[in-house]
Order: sequence, then C-alpha cells, then structure tokens
Amino acid sequence: MIDPRIYLASRSPRRRELLAQIGVRFDLLLFRSGPREDKEVSEDWLPGETPEAYVERVARAKAVFGARLLASRPLVARPVLAADTTLDFDGEIIGKPQDEADATAILTRLSGRSHRVLTAIAIAKDERVEHRLSISDVRFRQLTADEIRRYVQSGEPMDKAGAYGIQGRAAVFIEEIRGSHSGIVGLPLCETTLLLRDFGYPL
Repeated sequence: MIDPRIYLASRSPRRRELLAQIGVRFDLLLFRSGPREDKEVSEDWLPGETPEAYVERVARAKAVFGARLLASRPLVARPVLAADTTLDFDGEIIGKPQDEADATAILTRLSGRSHRVLTAIAIAKDERVEHRLSISDVRFRQLTADEIRRYVQSGEPMDKAGAYGIQGRAAVFIEEIRGSHSGIVGLPLCETTLLLRDFGYPL
C-alpha cells in the first residue's frame, strides 16, 4: 500500500506541528517567490469584501496556486492543503503587523475587547477545490502599556495575524475563547480532518 501523503502550502511552523499532531504525513510545497507576488493570490482586502469572504478567497487561491505549481513540477500528484488566518475587529480585517509600532497599536485596540479569529482551510487536487471555515471569538483582558511594550519587544507578534500568538506568551492576555483553539493557532483540526476525509485521506 502506498503511504498516503499530502502537500502543505504553508511556511507556518504552527500548521506543520498541528498536522503532525493528528498524524497527517505531508511534504512542504513552498512557492519560489512567495504567494503574495502572484496576482491570483492577492492578500489585499477587496472593497465590500466581508472577513469571511476574504479569508476563504485567500485560502482557496493559495491551494489552487499550489496545485498549479505542483502540476508544473515533476512531483507526485497529491492534495494540496493551504490555510489563511485573519482577525475581524468590529468588521475590520487585521492581518500581520507592518512593524513594532503597528503591533503596539493593534494590541492596544484589542485590549479589553472581543474579536473574531477566522481561519479558512482549502484543499485542491487537479481541478477540484474545497474549503471550510472556522470562526472563534476571543476576548482579551485589559492590558497595560508595559505588558504590550514587552510583548512587542519579544518579537513574537511580528509574523502573526492580529499581532499575537495564542500558543505563545500572549496566552496570558486571553480571558475567554469560544470556538477552536487550533483554529486560532492557524489550522482548525476538526475542519481539517473532515476536509481531508472528503479527499480520501484516511483519518
């Protein structure tokens, strides 16, 4: 029997760890120049686009881009899994911070308030592409300016949507969550399992 494997189109170490946690065997499929430079994987927020539509579009585009890349290389055809995570704060999409000042501003806004974390996952194989969406509510306790400053200086917020990682030091900021912990980290394992099964992966 051929060992089942998929391709993961993501540079996120957190997504790799979560896939390994549920026993999924995968190889990384990395874009040579990065998906942001491909017009079909635009991460710009389009006018009138809801946070749900945005995150689903980006995840699907990444999966399709990965499948197209796979078809152009001498590699075994397997399903390509991609994901995208964003925050919805009062209807505004909050992505990764541009710099430390931006991270500080984002965390100051989130302090003492609730927001939504949306993670969409998509799988593409040949001409087929399917997706699922996980939405969680997260509430921060009131943060002090010194806490925010020290957290930003740690460097942890800089590559994370919403300028924080629930699996890292920012866990101490979180008063309450409703939804999927793994979805907030970046790969909702319940939805991922169901989607992989739809594509024939034995889970």
